[in-house]
Amino acid sequence: MTRKREIHLGLFLQGAGHHVSGWRHPHAEAGSENFDLLRRVSQIAEAAKFDMVFLADGLTSGIDAHPSTIARFEPLTLLSALAVVTDKIGLAATASTTYGEPYHTARAFASIDHLSHGRAAWNVVTTSYARTANNFSKAHPEHDERYAVAEEFVDVVRGLWDSWDDDAFVKDKQSGVYADPAKLHVLDHKGKYFSVKGPLNIPRAPQGHPILIQAGSSGPGQDLAARTADVVFTAQQSLEEAQAFYKSVKERVARFGRQPDEVAIMPGFLPVIGRTAREAEDKLAELDKWTDIKSAMPLLEERIGHSLADYDVDGPLPDLPISDQLRSRAELLTALARRENLTIRQLALRVAAGRGHHIVLGTPVEIADRMQQWFESRAADGFNVMPPFFPEGLEDFTQMVVPILQERGLFRTQYDGSTLREHLGLARPALISP
Repeated sequence: MTRKREIHLGLFLQGAGHHVSGWRHPHAEAGSENFDLLRRVSQIAEAAKFDMVFLADGLTSGIDAHPSTIARFEPLTLLSALAVVTDKIGLAATASTTYGEPYHTARAFASIDHLSHGRAAWNVVTTSYARTANNFSKAHPEHDERYAVAEEFVDVVRGLWDSWDDDAFVKDKQSGVYADPAKLHVLDHKGKYFSVKGPLNIPRAPQGHPILIQAGSSGPGQDLAARTADVVFTAQQSLEEAQAFYKSVKERVARFGRQPDEVAIMPGFLPVIGRTAREAEDKLAELDKWTDIKSAMPLLEERIGHSLADYDVDGPLPDLPISDQLRSRAELLTALARRENLTIRQLALRVAAGRGHHIVLGTPVEIADRMQQWFESRAADGFNVMPPFFPEGLEDFTQMVVPILQERGLFRTQYDGSTLREHLGLARPALISP
């Protein structure tokens, strides 16, 4: 689908805010189990014409978890509820390829696509954290094997989504034919990791295939995204790093025989907005003031993949082997610490604010300028917006930054279609029979 290139916007929905202390702000509401809040902020994003709302997920919890993740709804259940209270905005959620089954995943996302009339998206994750295995009867695979499993898992899901032609369910009362047997396709997959016969017990989705999102930034992660994804979520700290990642993914997309503009790259973007630059700085300083090192360190250690208990928090980040847990995020944070000469404490506070994503402070014009720079410099096709707290952090962005982007012709003023695939400017995939 050929059209003017415009910024894509996703709302990264974390009910207690993205800053670890966001929930403590006097104007904040919380949490990820508060459906009234999640409904309202999703509707705010839809009124601002965002492409999608996105729910991350994990399969563990603990007393030192981020306030937005310590307790939360199962995301596909939540998407089903949001489908009823929204009309146009895309609905994206995470589901694991390591701790899931292709048939269940295919069925759930196809169902949400039908319930929402074509707005579903699956964020494909391999699940990095080894402790997740404690809740399942299996061992946690190594990094590269997780991606090998994911490759086959995604292929099976896409095959199941093509179990039926679009017009297979004829429901002909005269002939008594409910489903045309000639329009049924049995997958009969037998692979290294999965054996799935099919067919899927739901008609083909309104989008053909729900949108696929991938967030791995390692080599195997980029390859999986380049071969299968429609959207890539990523974390990048600088324009130069973002441009290099953008170029790498787009080149891989072309090598897989796809058009580079078929894949939208959307880095995480945490805006802290003030009427002046000083006001924005003071707002972040206030949030940081409520963050003690005890609450920040588990988030840093989780992403670095190592305990830092034996090191001076006011000293430099030690040289550590890159973890098999979150390989790309560990590399990003290590590079950030070296580039800016950050102490462990300073790095932990950065992670507490944005978990390694790009934090931007400034006036609405300055925030819009940064977004325009990244977009026009081919560092991003859009952004996964991460308000530090809700709902005010999102309202500041939608009321003050979005109008500037619209005035500059960088972002839509109305939805052109009704499906997420249309919002992203992507053609509906043809059915590929097994």
